[in-house]
Amino acid sequence: MDTRRPVSIFLPSEEDTARLGVWLAHRLQAGDCLLLEGSIGAGKSHLARALIRARLGRMEDVPSPTFTLVQTYQADTEIWHADLYRLSHPDEVLELGLDEAFDHSICLIEWPDRLGKLAPADALRLTLVSEGEGRRATLSAPAHPQLLAEFAEDWQA
Repeated sequence: MDTRRPVSIFLPSEEDTARLGVWLAHRLQAGDCLLLEGSIGAGKSHLARALIRARLGRMEDVPSPTFTLVQTYQADTEIWHADLYRLSHPDEVLELGLDEAFDHSICLIEWPDRLGKLAPADALRLTLVSEGEGRRATLSAPAHPQLLAEFAEDWQA
């Protein structure tokens, strides 16, 4: 398998989307950035909530950062969950402090196109697209070949 190519899977339900979030929670580490792409309602926030709760190890209210832009959580490493939908220019990312968080936190970024050239070159990219009753999830992680190989093995078996 070419671990530089994206891997696509079908998630038939919201529970499967949450399960993918939990799977990712156990593999991401400080300095990892997960760019979450997809239209409104594609499941980006749902996946992020499951990932954050799994990393925290407890059920906690995890609101969407749509209006606050960024929510932070302290687990074994700091987690930043950002929704950049309302940003109009990449320079606004600097005002949020995301550029510094990229170095030391797990960053979950919804609407990453708003980052422009500030998107970390080694970021993982997860695209969610509605498909029938579920959604298609495509993971691209050229800088993380081992994670991509595990993803393909665990989810396509």
